[in-house]
Amino acid sequence: MALKFTRRSFVIGLPLALAACQSKKSATVEAGLTPFSDGTPNYSLAYAGVRDGGFDLPPIDYLTFDPKYLRQTVFYPTSHPVGTIVVDPNNKFLYLVQPGGRAIRYGIGVGRAGFAWNGEAVIRFKREWPKWFPPDEMIERDPDLERYRDGQEGGPRNPIGARGLYLWQGNKDTLYRIHSTNQPRSIGTNASSGCIRMWHQDIIDLYDRVELGTKVIVLG
Repeated sequence: MALKFTRRSFVIGLPLALAACQSKKSATVEAGLTPFSDGTPNYSLAYAGVRDGGFDLPPIDYLTFDPKYLRQTVFYPTSHPVGTIVVDPNNKFLYLVQPGGRAIRYGIGVGRAGFAWNGEAVIRFKREWPKWFPPDEMIERDPDLERYRDGQEGGPRNPIGARGLYLWQGNKDTLYRIHSTNQPRSIGTNASSGCIRMWHQDIIDLYDRVELGTKVIVLG
């Protein structure tokens, strides 16, 4: 039997469609993204090139990545308080817990085999375009890094990139960071020496949302 589309059914369904569109727009805005008219995110704007701190950051070729790694608001029921960062290395996601069983999810790159780390920490320091000090262990593995023992100045060639969130346990620096990367293709992979990598545009968004003392949970 053929279905009839009537003015009455249109009027009844319209509020539901508008509510769904509005909900999608709200989720998009919550993730710090600009919505199109249908509520979907304008990723070409979110991942466009940007000038920050006197440096030019290149655009992210986001269309070549699995869309699951693009910043978005997702359903994420958890017992962790709002504002907690939860890192899921296996799935290459970082979640910033939001109210109402939601979270802002970012794609990340994580430690390669032998360099993985998990546990709980807090953000003790936040730095914009931080100086990078390679750990002694890294210099031992790559003697060319000896030239940076006293630090590499912040900039696009610096491995920490535009922002750094420094993870501590009590009064001890874990030496692990959440930071941006000058190797955008490493997002969604196991490539780092244990740190948590993000695209420049995403770490800038996260950096502006979190405070010192924020709890960070890295799942095993």
